[in-house]
Amino acid sequence: MEFTVYLAGEIHSEWRNEVKEKAKDLRLPLSFVGPMENHERSDGIGEEILGKQPNNILRDEAASSINNLRTELLMKKADVVVALFGEKYKQWNTSMDASSAITLGKPLILIRPEELHHPLKELSNKATVTVTEVEQAVKVLSYLFEVE
Repeated sequence: MEFTVYLAGEIHSEWRNEVKEKAKDLRLPLSFVGPMENHERSDGIGEEILGKQPNNILRDEAASSINNLRTELLMKKADVVVALFGEKYKQWNTSMDASSAITLGKPLILIRPEELHHPLKELSNKATVTVTEVEQAVKVLSYLFEVE
């Protein structure tokens, strides 16, 4: 049995690689998908496909529609979603992705530091599992494959 994991959250740090490496070290049968991690490509994909837009708002809208399509399709195919809320970056996309996972009925592992407990309490309450560290999320994934 193999699961596909959608890794939702900010694209500026190496947290996805940490999850993938830890899963690989444990020989977990997981494949990973997620948002476009190349920030410039993600922001520019609308103009790349649709052509130059007349202003930054329409540039963002064009990119957003294509990125939302990617997210929706990959998340629908995923078996579980892991969403990281870090302390450094704005977390709007993570909030949207976590909410989408819940709406789609996808199991959601929410990673958030204790300092973000209060602002994320409602979302955490809707998540399947909430942890504070990447390593804990990987341990949850590992537990799925344990047999007696």
